[in-house]
Amino acid sequence: MDSPTSRGGDDSTTRIASRSSMIESFKGCGLTGLRIDKEDLRKKLQMPQYLRFAMRDSIRLQDPTAGESRLPGTRLDSISASTSVPETTEQPPDSPMVVFINPRSGGRHGRLLKDRLQMLISEEQVFDLTDVKPHEFVRYGLGCLELLAELGDACAKDVREKMRVMVAGGDGTVGWVLGCLLELEKKDRRPVPPVGVIPLGTGNDLSRTFGWGGSFPFAWKSAIKRSLDRATTGQIRKLDSWHVFLSTPSGENGKLPHCMKPTEELALDESLEIEEALSEKASCYEGVFYNYFSIGMDAQVAYGFHNLRNEKPYLAQGPIANKLIYSGYSCGQGWFFTPCSSDPGLRGLKNILRMHVKKVNCSDWEQVLIPSSVRSLVALNLNNYGSGRHPWGNLTPEYMEKRGFVEAQVDDGLLEVFGLKQGWHASLVMGELISAKHIVQAAAIRFELRGGEWKDSFLQMDGEPWKQSMSNEFSTFVEIKRVPCQSLMISGE
Repeated sequence: MDSPTSRGGDDSTTRIASRSSMIESFKGCGLTGLRIDKEDLRKKLQMPQYLRFAMRDSIRLQDPTAGESRLPGTRLDSISASTSVPETTEQPPDSPMVVFINPRSGGRHGRLLKDRLQMLISEEQVFDLTDVKPHEFVRYGLGCLELLAELGDACAKDVREKMRVMVAGGDGTVGWVLGCLLELEKKDRRPVPPVGVIPLGTGNDLSRTFGWGGSFPFAWKSAIKRSLDRATTGQIRKLDSWHVFLSTPSGENGKLPHCMKPTEELALDESLEIEEALSEKASCYEGVFYNYFSIGMDAQVAYGFHNLRNEKPYLAQGPIANKLIYSGYSCGQGWFFTPCSSDPGLRGLKNILRMHVKKVNCSDWEQVLIPSSVRSLVALNLNNYGSGRHPWGNLTPEYMEKRGFVEAQVDDGLLEVFGLKQGWHASLVMGELISAKHIVQAAAIRFELRGGEWKDSFLQMDGEPWKQSMSNEFSTFVEIKRVPCQSLMISGE
């Protein structure tokens, strides 16, 4: 065992958490609690018609001013100029809500769920992510409400202030929406709508952490009503957001996650000297993650799985099928069966990776050596990883004091960095029989990847993997630091 965990009453924490997760799953299946009336729920969530149409017009035309013509007493614009909008006495709902759904998630249930949500709320308040992107909603939909509020519409102002968001998808989808909402903080467009989750992904660790359950329930029709109702009264909790900056020699990167956007600014912390020369034609990208960032074999397995799912989507028909395929794919990557050869591609990350960190309450960078046995390195923000597992473990106070660790929380401004040695070690960690290889708790991290005999490395953030080509001459840098502001999420507990 790599490190001690709590004994006595404390060592049952994981088992209690597992039972709680199971109980939440039953609740999510609609097997507990009172029946929720559809009409009462719609009254809580549905916005007045003129506001729904105003938001729709603004998003379609990508112009926040396009919704002005929907104000009561005005004429419609060229979209539908045949009638005028009558005066309305509609009152704003108690909990106006919009839902983003990834119809490709949840196996064959995605599109059925979209129809169900539109029936429960309204067509205009349910956004298909293949048609409407979260940043378009932030820029034009919420922009429309803010403009109408500035024009004196009290209902629009009330709806904007009370707005809540639900995301039906996996961790990657939830992180995408959260990252777009983070723009509201940067531009001082408060309040930022809190976010709840309908878990449709494979791991759903964000959903588990905030009490929304770990899987898409089989009694999903009643469960969806229950989730929407809980989102109207759920407690709002904080969640750390982590900014990722990637600098790579031009042309040395593959298809990056959708949350990584190009930037012209070289944002590496200048207080840490760069020993090697930077490429004059470096490509720079930035993004945000909320769950984890990893480098190594786990990301390589995820990359292969995602490619397989994209090429043969009929194989992925839900979380259970995904996990079976994932497990089978792991065995074919050298993760479990490492041949006795000198192939450098099967060695530890120490050969290609250098890591510096800023520890808690420390402003100086410190190099941290990576154990030679480590083949995957994970920087974890949440308490859950890999479908509800707890690789960091429940550490004893004595061990934490010895290592200089503090108790891990989702809003403590720290990432827990641990290593996985190979598939057998990872299996025992995921089975919670042992803890992962504890390396460090960090408030900021810089990774430097350099090629050589290695041609590619594999990286992953919040379930979105990519292959990173590496140069022999220039390094690829990844710097991670906490975003000054924090996103808000609704707790389903």
